[in-house]
Amino acid sequence: MSIQVGQHIPEAVVQYIDDGVHRIDTHSLFGNRKLLLFAVPGAFTPTCSERHLPGYVEHYDAFRAKGIEVACMAVNDAFVMQAWGKSQNVPHGMKMLADGNADLTRALGLELDASGYGMGVRCKRFALYAESGIVRGLWVEAPGEFRVSSAEYVLAHLPA
Repeated sequence: MSIQVGQHIPEAVVQYIDDGVHRIDTHSLFGNRKLLLFAVPGAFTPTCSERHLPGYVEHYDAFRAKGIEVACMAVNDAFVMQAWGKSQNVPHGMKMLADGNADLTRALGLELDASGYGMGVRCKRFALYAESGIVRGLWVEAPGEFRVSSAEYVLAHLPA
């Protein structure tokens, strides 16, 4: 079962690169802030690179104007996420989170078996909005879809 609105973000550790590889636990990542975490099945994959991440890059300032931080996550390593972020001109301040072993993905109950595509366990395409570690909005895509987790849709459907 996947995480639901009103629940606390489960404990897990992810990584990111900023002057070296850093580990950050979900308590530190989500605590005392508004955070929009969107997740993609894989860095450098077509829909993720052509539509999903670019939408959040384009609308980054609109989220920040609402006091919301933005982070992107995939079941990839930190070096892949850093390279993908650079190739997509991700703004400074948007964390590119690596959930290399799918620990957070599994804790959220949002894993996807992509073995048929040679990708193993990945995360479903989703967007999650949390305030101080409590889920306030969750948009999970149906397999093969890209609609409800887009930056435009999430911006229009953020809880008041």
